[in-house]
Amino acid sequence: MEKKPFIPGPRPRNNNSQQRRGPMAPKDQYAINERIRAREVRLVGDNVETGVYSIQEAMRIADEQGLDLIEISPNAAPPVCKILDYQKFLYQQKKHQKEQKAKATKVVVKEIRFGPQTDDHDYNFKLKHAIGFLQEGAKVKAYVFFRGRSILFKEQGEVLLLRFANDLEEYGKVEQMPVLEGKRMIIMLSPKKK
Repeated sequence: MEKKPFIPGPRPRNNNSQQRRGPMAPKDQYAINERIRAREVRLVGDNVETGVYSIQEAMRIADEQGLDLIEISPNAAPPVCKILDYQKFLYQQKKHQKEQKAKATKVVVKEIRFGPQTDDHDYNFKLKHAIGFLQEGAKVKAYVFFRGRSILFKEQGEVLLLRFANDLEEYGKVEQMPVLEGKRMIIMLSPKKK
């Protein structure tokens, strides 16, 4: 088979008129003006009389006001549209999403690691940390890590985790009982609601 010589030059382009993008881009999220495909739409908003209009009539009203016709609910019958400045509408949407994100509670999970033969001093030190984490509102994921032959002591690990959960009873509740996952035995605790 003969090799073709490399000739530098422009790369061949796809014949697709629109380049593919990642998840839905914000500008493509809403149909506006001529992109609205419905025959009639329901207009809502401050500066317009609410009702069902033909697409031509809705476009005429938007043009008179010098604003855009934006399809905000395409799955409704007929689709719901608003007359607004499109850039201002996108800005308000972004602002609203930011507020929602800020209001969402963030769950913090703190991990505490034990060995199967953890001594009392070490255990009490980790217990004190767990109490602090639960009082701050974080979840606690405690686990016993079995290294090498120490897997033979899995009953000891389970007893240790159950004792840990029992000692934290007034600060948090057990979300998941001790479960062996590979070389780890894990228990999950979540803070009690005040």
